Order: sequence, then structure tokens, then C-alpha cells
Amino acid sequence: MQKFDVLIVGAGMVGLTLALALRKNSQLSIAIVDTAPLTEVNDALDVRVSAINIASKNIFDNIDVWSTIEKNRLQAYQHMHVWDKAGPGKLDFSVESLKQSSSSFAQQAQLGWIIENKVIRHALWQKAQQDEGIHFFTETKLANIAVGESEVFASFTDNTLPIIAKLVVGADGANSWVRQQMNMAMIFKDYDHHAIVATVSCSQGHQNTAWQVFLESGPLAFLPLQSLNSADNSSQASLSQGNLPEENLSEGMLCSIVYSTSPDEAKRLIQLNPADFAKELTAASDGKLGNIHLQSERFTYPLTMRLAQDFVKDRVVLIGDAAHTIHPLAGQGVNLGLLDAIALAETLATQVKESKDNALNDFVNEQRLKAFSRWRKTEASEMIVSMAAIKQTFTPQAKPIKLLRGLGMNLLNHFSPIKNQLISQALGLKEDLPALAYKKDKV
Repeated sequence: MQKFDVLIVGAGMVGLTLALALRKNSQLSIAIVDTAPLTEVNDALDVRVSAINIASKNIFDNIDVWSTIEKNRLQAYQHMHVWDKAGPGKLDFSVESLKQSSSSFAQQAQLGWIIENKVIRHALWQKAQQDEGIHFFTETKLANIAVGESEVFASFTDNTLPIIAKLVVGADGANSWVRQQMNMAMIFKDYDHHAIVATVSCSQGHQNTAWQVFLESGPLAFLPLQSLNSADNSSQASLSQGNLPEENLSEGMLCSIVYSTSPDEAKRLIQLNPADFAKELTAASDGKLGNIHLQSERFTYPLTMRLAQDFVKDRVVLIGDAAHTIHPLAGQGVNLGLLDAIALAETLATQVKESKDNALNDFVNEQRLKAFSRWRKTEASEMIVSMAAIKQTFTPQAKPIKLLRGLGMNLLNHFSPIKNQLISQALGLKEDLPALAYKKDKV
């Protein structure tokens, strides 16, 4: 038998963040199980990216991985532009206007960062491997888990010695094996949308701006990517399928697109040749970024809302996509999962301290875990409701409704208090966050 305090199933961004946060806040021993190979940070750009807000940046800074991420590839943005294709409505956010309108934004230099998933995971993985209290199991899969009164027994599919832990955390994604093993009930709702993701170039550049247009078929986002020719990188990144020569890709031309649309429309778009697909993107974006050119393969996947009825069962906890998935139109899924991770780390650190003070051997406190579950489920539920409301607002409607919608957006665009509240939520700047989500000098 191999004994650990915590077994984390899933070494993605959320699972690795939990491991590092636990080690920072306590001396718990941790096992991480995941057979997904680590993707090296090389010259090939990853189509999969995440929009990282200020709270998540603070998390990465506090667990000492942000500097590594910065040395690789990331793109900051200082502006957001949102508009309605079917009407006059638009919303604009910028760091400078926010600083002028509210002192709470005075220290903010960016609205957020677009970072390749492999860059984030690689930095987290490297940091975790340096910690003697974190042990990786990457060669074999788990066969089953059995929960006892005071510990959890986990066996592997091969002859690897079983693991005994006080707590198991499922951080293994939307199709969580842990969730299925524990028969933890889920609420599902098909968004009736598929997302198309790809890397494109824009002749007028991204202008350090996150762009999003609401089409009748669904939202289309252009997320700024770091230039291939950035002087901050020692090597030149490359694209797997470019329609422009790399020497013609000047600084600030690359974007990652997330196009959410109906399954039939997604199928049609995927089947278009690259030139025709790019022309449709140019037309959809009203030419605001210039002519669009496809620079990578296109990938598509269905969008489903998932919410676990309870994030905790016995000695098993769900976090990240294992506990909830939301529509990507606001890019908050990863940020929500990272908050799950550090909230759980904070909860367990408190339990460890209490168990020592009371001379207990078991740091797992059912009442505190239930409180954690209520906290994180409330946050996820609020985000799900918000995304549903935004999506419903921009569904095809009669012309008078479209006009009112546009007028409402324009009024909101000129009313700073509500705009600031909206952008505060997007940036992750809110009260009662776990300590690791605040600026490093405040932790």
C-alpha cells in the first residue's frame, strides 16, 4: 500500500493548481494520477487557450508559476469590444477608462491574458515535480475507488500498489471518471451549440483587444494571441496550417477564435475550405479586424451545461469541470475551476490546523467540506444563470426587440457604475475570495 493524505485524479490546470496550493498552505502529502501526456512548450501554437482574469493571475503568482508562464507565451489585453450584429448595440471596456471611473481599478494594468493551455499546464507541472510532497502516477489508470469510514482505497489497472488516502479529489474534467465511480448526480442541459476553435490572423491586428460579436447563430469571439515574432521569445513559434507565410505575420496579427453556433451551422462551417471559412469570419466581424486568414486546423465540440448536485460525497470532492461546465461566451470556465481549487486548499488547510490543535489524526471535516460545496456550487450556479441570460438576450428576436436590446447596450455603455460592476465580475475582483486569489503582497 502507498499512503497519502490527498489523492488528486486529474493533472490538468485545476488539479495541479490544487496540489500546489495545498503544499503552500499545508504539508499534506499528495498523489496525482493522470495518464494524459505533458505537452512540451515548443514552437507550435496550441489551439486551446484560456482567458485568464486578474484573480487567476494572482493565484498563479502566489503559487510561484506566473513568472514561468510569462517567460513562455501569453498575450495581455487592455480593451474589450462587444457588439450586436443585428443592431446598434455595443459595449466597450478599457483599462484607462476604468481607472478614471473608479479607484478600485487604479492598480490594474490589464483586463486579462490569453494563454495557451499547454503553457499553463507545463508551468504548473514543472513546479509540482520540484515538490517532494507531490507524487505523480502517470503510467497507469485507476481501476476503482472504495470509500471507507476513515480513508479511501484506490486500485490501479495493473500491478501498481494501491493508494490509501484520507480524501480523493476529482479534477478529471467534464466526463469525470471519479464522478461516475461515486454515482454523483449531475444536472445536464444541452446548449444546442457547438464551439469551433481555431487560430486565425487578422490583417488589421488584434490591437490588444478581446473582440466579441453576437450573431443570430451565436457569439463569435476573437481573443488576442502573442505575436509569432515577439522579442520576448528566444524561438519563433509556428503554425500547423498557415495561409500566410510566417514572414508576413507581423506583431499582433494572431487571434484565437471561439465560435459558438448551432450543430448544423458548425458542421457547415467546418466543411468549408479555409478561404471560404475565413471570408465568413471577415463578414461576421464586420471587417473590424481586417481580412481574416485561417492559420490552423479547426476543431469543434458540443457545449453542455453540467452541474453536480453536490460537490462532496463522503470523502470525495469534485472541482473544476468535473463539478460544472458552462457556456464559453464569457471565458470564465477555467477561472471558476481555479477558484474551486484554492477554495478547497484553504478549507483543507483550516481543517489540518484544527485537527492538530485537537490532537486528531483525521483532517477531513464533513461539515467544512459541505460548506465548501455550498460555496462553490452557489458560485457556479450564479455563473450558469448569468451565461444563460446573456445567451437568451441575443437569440434571434423580432426587430423591435433587437432595437430595444441595442439601445439597452448603448445606455449601459455610458453608465459607469453598472459597467464597472460587470467588469469587476469578469476580472474576478470581488469580495470574499480565497486568500490566494488576491495580490501576492496581500496574501
